[in-house]
Amino acid sequence: MTLDQWRSAPFIFVDDLERPQLTDSDLHHYRTVRRIADGAPITISDGRGGWRRATFAAAPLPSGEQHVEPVPAAPSVVGFTPVKGGRPEWVVQKLTELGIDVIVALRTERSVVRWNAERGAKQVERWRVIAREASMQSRRVRIPDVRELATLETFDADRSLGGAAVLAEPGAPALDGRVDRVVLIGPEGGWSDGELAGRPQRSLPGGILRAETAALAAGVILASAADDMAP
Repeated sequence: MTLDQWRSAPFIFVDDLERPQLTDSDLHHYRTVRRIADGAPITISDGRGGWRRATFAAAPLPSGEQHVEPVPAAPSVVGFTPVKGGRPEWVVQKLTELGIDVIVALRTERSVVRWNAERGAKQVERWRVIAREASMQSRRVRIPDVRELATLETFDADRSLGGAAVLAEPGAPALDGRVDRVVLIGPEGGWSDGELAGRPQRSLPGGILRAETAALAAGVILASAADDMAP
């Protein structure tokens, strides 16, 4: 079995790489929908950076040493203001595929979508499921951290994400993903003057972008910079 063949084998998350066990939904998907036979080569990951080779079963049999991908020195963070419809799910999916480390939905002054606490929590849980599925599809060994709904004040007070957040705003200096690792995308009506005041701003390529396009553009820049900064 060549390394390329192992890389093309199904990629499935488990909680424990030493005693792996597939979830009922993953087992159904791979055994019934994708028709993966017991004993077929797969790759398993704990979603926290660890992965190893295994053979397919309800309790996969590990067949290789464990590998661990190091934690990023400068995590990439994209915060976006949700819009109506299914576009927020698309944003989470695509940012996950790009390799963004932290994804945050924002409450802003001009937000069109305004969920109550219960509805917001349900949306975040749904996005976490989407991020997990997109991570398996794109073979990411670290599932992104999809955080609870936040405000700009949350980022003002919490610098643990890796530095000051910059607001995406047309006409500002261009976003430099090697320096600006926390990018926030406003609503389609734009940031208010109060939100912009005193906060660093950066522009994205192109003209006036839709909210989901802006989130994706920021994700591409951050992901490309991460590749350049990788040892």
